[in-house]
Amino acid sequence: MKQNFLEVGKIVGTHGVRGMVRIQAWCDTPEFFCTLKKLYLDKNGASYLEALKASPHGNVVIAALKGVDSIEEAEKYRGKVLYMARKDAELEEGQYFITELIGCEVFDADSGKLLGKISEVSETGANDVWHIKKEEKEYLIPCIDEVVISVDIDAEKVVIRPLKGIFEDED
Repeated sequence: MKQNFLEVGKIVGTHGVRGMVRIQAWCDTPEFFCTLKKLYLDKNGASYLEALKASPHGNVVIAALKGVDSIEEAEKYRGKVLYMARKDAELEEGQYFITELIGCEVFDADSGKLLGKISEVSETGANDVWHIKKEEKEYLIPCIDEVVISVDIDAEKVVIRPLKGIFEDED
């Protein structure tokens, strides 16, 4: 389901004495996180922090925030989850955010049958794995070109051609 504001990370600590913060980025890459200029403090976009500078540093991002000039000021934001406005992301055609897949209905490309809804996405390294739930059953589907036919986030609809044997207990 498309959302206006998406979680992108969490402030996990301070860095130095001039108000910089350490952020655990929840994006595909820390470089993507570093392109964000506004970091919202709630999922409704009511308030935000302006990123003046951000750069990857090991497994975190170090950021300077406008108006946060001391370690005491930075400490106030420790533990805060950060959001981005979806409109600020420049995604290529056919790209989407993983969180937007959750709740999408999944249909068989050949039969048109509803197979279930995506309940979770696991990142395995080689490819993502979609967890498709229908009633009490859960099916694991690899997110690969041979399986995924189309994804329409606006319609909350995914069409797949499942690998042989995965849904055979459905018949």
